[in-house]
Amino acid sequence: MALSTLTIFILPATLFTLLYLTTSSSATSIFDVIYKGCANQQFSGDGATAQQTLSSLSSTLVSQSSNSKFFKTSSSGQSLFALFQCRGDLSSSDCSSCVAKAVSMWSLFCGDTVAARVQLAGCYALYEIAGFPQVSSTQMLYKTCGSGDGGGEGFEEKRDTALSRLQSGVTAGGGFYATSYQSVYAMAQCQGDLSSADCGECVEQAVQKSQVECGGASSGQLYLDKCYISYSYYPNGVPNGGSGEDGGGGRGGQHTGKTVAIVVGGAAALGFLVSCLLFARSILKKKDDF
Repeated sequence: MALSTLTIFILPATLFTLLYLTTSSSATSIFDVIYKGCANQQFSGDGATAQQTLSSLSSTLVSQSSNSKFFKTSSSGQSLFALFQCRGDLSSSDCSSCVAKAVSMWSLFCGDTVAARVQLAGCYALYEIAGFPQVSSTQMLYKTCGSGDGGGEGFEEKRDTALSRLQSGVTAGGGFYATSYQSVYAMAQCQGDLSSADCGECVEQAVQKSQVECGGASSGQLYLDKCYISYSYYPNGVPNGGSGEDGGGGRGGQHTGKTVAIVVGGAAALGFLVSCLLFARSILKKKDDF
């Protein structure tokens, strides 16, 4: 979508979400709003006809999201087209729920504009009128970077190694790839209609931009028009093993929050059990004293 005709800004309500993403991205909900873009122009007339068409397109997207991670459709007169893309590691049910949430936000965020794009943590959905100005597939739409202190000595080398694996892995992985290298977890995804060559080029551009835009930050997310990458540093190792040192299309990042919750919950339960045993022991000791 053309940035010259697209307004991208962060709503105050989502500012906290974005700060939360940079500090605890592992526990992110797939429904968290990353960014939204709205065209400056509105539909001509009262917009009722266009909204009816959009409603029909939305229903089609949602119905297809339980069967596919990417789908593009257009109205009968080709006056409007819409698409969605789900993160490659989402289940079918999560993809469907995410897409339903994203399309419901079109009118909420953008009203009757001729184009809109809503990016959630787990998916994005967009629509455009025919002839809407286009930008390069490698045009950066949004970025967010973590703290600037990174992971200490040698961090950037570890990060760059993980990111370099994305460039080769995403083309062989069907447009989605996740990998980990020495406490750095990285993920990349391309829009479903990109060729392997264009996908690889897009991710390569995203990697280069991330190194410039985020510097030594411990985490980063860069969204280009047709692809995105993200990386995170875990000082105690990537939870759940990530995708392993050799990479792969792993789902480690999807379970990170659950893993942390299980570890913390398990530790709390163990502590409670020990406390109960010590209490019971003290009661028995008192009885023995009598």
